Amino acid sequence: MSPAFLFSLQPLAVLFDLDGTLADTAPDLAAALNRLQTDQKLPETPYAELRPFASAGARGLIGAGFGIGPDEAGYDKLRVRFLDYYAAAIATKSSLFSGVTDLLEALTQKNIKWGIVTNKAARFTDVLVPLIGLGHAQCIISGDTTAHAKPHPAPLIEAASRLGVAPDRCCYVGDDLRDIQAGRAAGMTTFAAEWGYCGTSNARSWNADAALIQPMDLLNYFAKTTS
Repeated sequence: MSPAFLFSLQPLAVLFDLDGTLADTAPDLAAALNRLQTDQKLPETPYAELRPFASAGARGLIGAGFGIGPDEAGYDKLRVRFLDYYAAAIATKSSLFSGVTDLLEALTQKNIKWGIVTNKAARFTDVLVPLIGLGHAQCIISGDTTAHAKPHPAPLIEAASRLGVAPDRCCYVGDDLRDIQAGRAAGMTTFAAEWGYCGTSNARSWNADAALIQPMDLLNYFAKTTS
């Protein structure tokens, strides 16, 4: 869809996924998984193979590294140890993606509110967010803030409520299919973040309103709208 016709009214708020959208947290997540593999006397999985699963958290990374899912024997024990290792080194190599700081500053200059909606549990979000320079977010919704996590729309609706903005005047940016599903269910305009972990091969099939190659591309969709 052309940037000139995506919005009839200027959005009043932008909500972002965290892992793979605002922040490149895959290095620390992969390191926790590799440490778990070392515990089990298994070879470490190369980072390049783990990175695409980072947005799926423990479920995705344990699945990639051990080949088991949440319903299989031994998964819960691995998950607990993985999360403990991650918590112990949560921001060793994690950082904001290039262009994110500039985008957030531009949104502030335009008086557009912004916040974070992630499926990461609050025990991790509350520690990580200030360490990587996102402590000034105007709203932070974690995976356990509401009764449901994405792809359910409840976290996004809660975020809009906390910002004092109607959902249809918000947009949501994420790098996973669940992000787009949640945003659409909440009645928000959705953007697929192609710089994230799922990349262009998947993002174009999610039925997002638009896809962004880099963070600052979001501003192109605001330029010709009116408040």
